[in-house]
Amino acid sequence: MTTQHTSSAAASVAAATPAARGLSLSQRERIRSAIRSVVVIAIALICAVPLYVVVINTFKNSGDMAADPFGLPTHFTLENYTYAMENLPIVQATINTLIVTVVGVFFMVIIGALAAYGMVQKRSKLTAGIGAFLMLSFVIPGQTLLIPQYKMEAQFGLVDSLLGLIVLYLGGATFCYFLIVQYMRGLPGELFEAARLDGAGPFRIFWQIVLPLIRPILITVVVFETMWTWNDFMTPNIYISSTEKQTLVLQVFNAMGQFSTNWPLFMTITTIALIPVFLFFIFCQKWIVAGLVAGSVKG
Repeated sequence: MTTQHTSSAAASVAAATPAARGLSLSQRERIRSAIRSVVVIAIALICAVPLYVVVINTFKNSGDMAADPFGLPTHFTLENYTYAMENLPIVQATINTLIVTVVGVFFMVIIGALAAYGMVQKRSKLTAGIGAFLMLSFVIPGQTLLIPQYKMEAQFGLVDSLLGLIVLYLGGATFCYFLIVQYMRGLPGELFEAARLDGAGPFRIFWQIVLPLIRPILITVVVFETMWTWNDFMTPNIYISSTEKQTLVLQVFNAMGQFSTNWPLFMTITTIALIPVFLFFIFCQKWIVAGLVAGSVKG
């Protein structure tokens, strides 16, 4: 009788183990991971289809594209790229975009970081009220500000100039401020107290202590603002009228109007405009993830 009870108990224990149920815990986790990978790859491939169509048709002529827009080119040609570089102000537009993006993003990040530093160091009802007031910039639609902004730009002679675009883009410093201030609030206050005891002033503390510590979120903000500024269409389209001062996105728009039947050329200009920001994003993606993760932990 005892032997029978012992055998029954052993069988029950064996049945309760993961292996007896068919798969171990690690095997089930590997299956879930494989399923997730398949789903993510499938979604990525679907999202990559438009990019594939744009890039592959830059190496075709209009006839090949009309015959098979999704297939590989039967007659591989670089004629579209040659024509775009020789007959369109692509190089000048690229230089204009680089100037506006680099200068604008630099001052956006510096202004946002300085504002966040001041808010964290001087916490009071006044700074809290200023922070709440800055929140209004996310509530008011940007389209409602176009007319007063244009009048202000015209009054100071900044319409149709790269400096005028940079000044307008400085409004993005508010976005930088809200991202940086949440990260900066997680810094230990003892560091600032120790620096003050050593005789460091507020600007020295900012440049030598605060900026190195908030580097992850700074890189994240730089990437977001760079992609937004580089790809912005509405602002240059409204404030820039001279051909020699246009940005790359405006060249894409002009190609759409001037070469409405030459879709391979239009896609070629689009590809040229996408290449720099695509390479920039690929190069900085590890810092984007690191900044977002670090910012979530700090917040």
